[in-house]
Amino acid sequence: MSEVWFWISWDDMENGSPLQLIIVTGLSGAGKATATHFFEDAGYFCMDNVPPALLPKFISICQESGGRLSKIAVVIDARGGSFFKDLFEAVDEVKRLGARVKVLYLEASEDSLIRRFSETRRKHPLNTGTERIIDNIRQERDLLEETRSRADFILDTTSRNGRELQDEIRRILQEHISTQTMSVVFVSFGFKHGIPIDCDLVFDVRFLPNPYYNPQLKTLTGLSPEVNEFVFASSTAKEFAEKLKDFVSFLIPQFLNEPKTRIQIGIGCTGGRHRSVAFAEFLFKNIKHPNIVSSRVHRDLGR
Repeated sequence: MSEVWFWISWDDMENGSPLQLIIVTGLSGAGKATATHFFEDAGYFCMDNVPPALLPKFISICQESGGRLSKIAVVIDARGGSFFKDLFEAVDEVKRLGARVKVLYLEASEDSLIRRFSETRRKHPLNTGTERIIDNIRQERDLLEETRSRADFILDTTSRNGRELQDEIRRILQEHISTQTMSVVFVSFGFKHGIPIDCDLVFDVRFLPNPYYNPQLKTLTGLSPEVNEFVFASSTAKEFAEKLKDFVSFLIPQFLNEPKTRIQIGIGCTGGRHRSVAFAEFLFKNIKHPNIVSSRVHRDLGR
């Protein structure tokens, strides 16, 4: 399908940061579906086939949302030739509303596009059943000529596979558009209640002395100073805590480059009330990065 993607994101909108609008467009078969997967994996909410005339109203609604819709992608079908006049009028109106606009255009050689349609056996969106595929490709290229001339970034995907295209889109976003952010959740749990299935990483602290067997600490949790002091009393616990902090600090930029929008890091002990809680709190307080929003969840604290 010939389509135009609008990517919208804002950081600290409530503090007055301008809304950013990225238009991703290009030839059918040039990689827009791959770009779609990139944005979905990066946490963008996608909407399909929004009429250009409604775009300024949609942007106004987003500006009034207080940042609740932080990442939006809107697909607009570009098969009608008159569409683009309406599109550019809508973009000009969006600019007047204060949004920053960038255009990313995807294209590929005719031979490459013909081969891709042949391999997938998909019908070109402009084909009515009587034209050759090469005629449809050239017709669409003419239709998008003005769009291409207004693009800020043009990517030729002829020799790029899906992964390489996503890497290039990521580079453009990071260098020219915005900074990737990621949610990091530290989850304490008890192994006897099961490992959380949604954790990306799991660390086991059951090798440390268990406060449960101390009568004065048994009824307390890892949130109490007494238990915290007990858990981190040994040199082994202190060394492990520093190594774990360094390891997670190393991993965060790697996940940001993936990009991931959310990772969950599980810390497990036997019951999930003492050692794991203390370590989850330690990581929450000590793992810092300008592009993450961290939180902690103590799953089995009340068991």
